[in-house]
Amino acid sequence: MNDLNDTIQTIAVYALPVLFAITLHEAAHAYAAKFFGDTTAYAQGRMSLNPLKHIDPIGTILMPILIYISSFGNFLFGYAKPVPINYGALRHPKRDMAWVALAGPAANFVMAFCWIVFSLLLAVGGVKEDFFMQMARAGVLSNLVMFAFNLLPLPPLDGGRILFSILPNKLAYKFGRIEPYGFYILLGLLMFNSYLHVLDYWMGPVMAGAEMGLHLLISPILFLLN
Repeated sequence: MNDLNDTIQTIAVYALPVLFAITLHEAAHAYAAKFFGDTTAYAQGRMSLNPLKHIDPIGTILMPILIYISSFGNFLFGYAKPVPINYGALRHPKRDMAWVALAGPAANFVMAFCWIVFSLLLAVGGVKEDFFMQMARAGVLSNLVMFAFNLLPLPPLDGGRILFSILPNKLAYKFGRIEPYGFYILLGLLMFNSYLHVLDYWMGPVMAGAEMGLHLLISPILFLLN
C-alpha cells in the first residue's frame, strides 16, 4: 500500500512539470520552424502552448505510467507527438535544421530556469507546503533530463539533427542513414543502460554542465535576495 501511495505521489508531483516540459519543447520546434520558413506545424495547429496539441495518449500518458509501475520506479520512457517539420521548406535546410532542433532543448533549459525562480519565490514567500517545493525540484530535473536526452547525437533526436547539420555533406548523409534504426537503438540503450551505462556517460556530464549554467544565471538573483 505504501508503494502505491508513493507512486501516486510521484506521479502527482511530476505530472505538471513533465506536461509543461513536453509542451514547451514541441512548441519551440514549431515556432523555430516557422521562423526559418516552414509553416507545416503552424498549419496543423501545432505551434501552440496548449498541451492537448502535443500529447500522445499512449506515448505521453499510458506507456510512461505502465513502464514506471512495472519497473518499480527504475525505468521510465515516453514520448510526445513529434512536431511535423518539412526541412526542405526551410530557407537554408541543412543549416536551419540545427536551429529548429536546438529550439526544443533550449526551451527545456529556459523552463528549468523558471522552475528554479519559482522555488526561490516559494522560499521568499514563506510557503511551507512541501508539495510545491517538490514540484519545483521535479520541474528542474524533468527539464534537465529532457535537455540532455534530446541532445544525444542520435537521429531522430534533436542532437542527431544538429550533428547532421554541422557535419560536411558527405559525412552528414552517411550519418543520416542511421535514422530508420535510431528509435530501436535508443530503446536498446534505455533498456540495457543499467548494464552498459552508455547513456549515463552522456546524460551525467551534459546535465552537470546545464546545472552549472543555471547556477550562473541564477546567481544575480540569489545575490539580490541575500
